[in-house]
Amino acid sequence: MIENVEILSMAEVPEILKKVGAQDESKDLITHIVRYVKIKPEKARELRTKIKNLEILKVKEEHIAKIIDTLPEDDTDLNKIFVDVSLDEDETKKLLNTIKEYI
Repeated sequence: MIENVEILSMAEVPEILKKVGAQDESKDLITHIVRYVKIKPEKARELRTKIKNLEILKVKEEHIAKIIDTLPEDDTDLNKIFVDVSLDEDETKKLLNTIKEYI
């Protein structure tokens, strides 16, 4: 039974799988994910909180997860995540400055 739906970054998935008692198949998935993520789960949660604290209304949970997964370094990469909305220059700058702390 699904109790809660939460959008996660790839960095946060292994931690959740371990918490719910991952089976052997899931352990292979965890190994694969850990190999490709760019950030540790603790730092991913910290970055998620900082982005939320920016209080940019255009930034949704889906955007935050993609930001954590890709850690965009410039406005071109960041804008590829926001295909459904346009960020203004100030919003882009705030996000990139926050992300740079984790690159």
